[in-house]
Amino acid sequence: MVRLTRIYTRGGDKGKTSLGDGRRVAKHDLRVEAYGTVDEANAVIGLARLHTTGDDEADARLARIQNDLFDLGADLCVPETEGQTGGLRIVQSQIDRLEGEIDAMNAELAPLTSFILPGGSPGAAHLHHARTVTRRAERLICLLAEAEAVNPLAIAYANRLSDHLFVFARHLNQRGTKDVLWVPGATR
Repeated sequence: MVRLTRIYTRGGDKGKTSLGDGRRVAKHDLRVEAYGTVDEANAVIGLARLHTTGDDEADARLARIQNDLFDLGADLCVPETEGQTGGLRIVQSQIDRLEGEIDAMNAELAPLTSFILPGGSPGAAHLHHARTVTRRAERLICLLAEAEAVNPLAIAYANRLSDHLFVFARHLNQRGTKDVLWVPGATR
């Protein structure tokens, strides 16, 4: 368990931060950008949770995802090394859970007849925002993976999560019936 007794350490006052393995890097290091963007997605999901009151299942699902995102951040903040054992890493069962939830929610949705504009209900709008931040995190994780070793399941989790958030936003929009559809050329 993590125990924080002191919030500020002054260790980052000169533009450096510590990775999970103790190595010091610039705060703009690609690895820090990747897990910082995962943290941003988590914060947006926290906003979405404010709009799921009364829907215990939706709130519990988002709480699990927020926990997973801390796992993903922990995975990314400790660089993978050959022969490494231990450390918190994203695992296949987390991806499988997302896929099962996507399939269950998608089975209840009206079929898509157009692309969807982010919006509808407040909760759905926040999930669309979280989806776009998750996609940015995924791009950064992929870029990091070109330079350094990264758990391939971290990439898969981010990819699947953005799909999940899209379907979940539709689910919160009264199972897709309140989705806001794109009308091509409507403003010409």
